[in-house]
Amino acid sequence: MAQKTIIQTNDAPAAIGTYSQAVKVGDTVYLSGQIGLDPESMQMVEGIEPQIHRVFQNLRAVTVAAGGSLADVVKLNIFLTDLANFAKVNEIMAEYFAQPYPARAAVGVASLPRAALVEADGVMVL
Repeated sequence: MAQKTIIQTNDAPAAIGTYSQAVKVGDTVYLSGQIGLDPESMQMVEGIEPQIHRVFQNLRAVTVAAGGSLADVVKLNIFLTDLANFAKVNEIMAEYFAQPYPARAAVGVASLPRAALVEADGVMVL
C-alpha cells in the first residue's frame, strides 16, 4: 500500500468531518473540497464573489502546506449552487491561476455544506 501523508494547515479551515484537508501519495496531492469559510473565524464569508476568493485562498493555503502552489494543480472541480455564477468563477480564477490552466469541471448542485454557494477541490502533482 502506498505511503499516505496527511496535509494540514491552520491557514485553511480545519476539517469539519471525517476527512483531511489533503492527502499526499507519492508526487500527487488530493485536495479536499474548500468552501468559503474564513479559517480564523470558521464562519462563511458573505456573497458569491467573496466566497469564490476565499475558496481559492483556502486551496492555495493547502497547496503551499503540501509543498506546492496553485500552479501545480492539474485538475480542478468546481461546484456551484447557481451556474449563473460560472462567469464570476472564471473571472476570479484568472487572478489565482495562470496558463497553462488545470483541467477543470464545473458542476451545478442543489446544495453545499454550510449553505456555501461554491466549492472546489482538486488534484496537484509536485
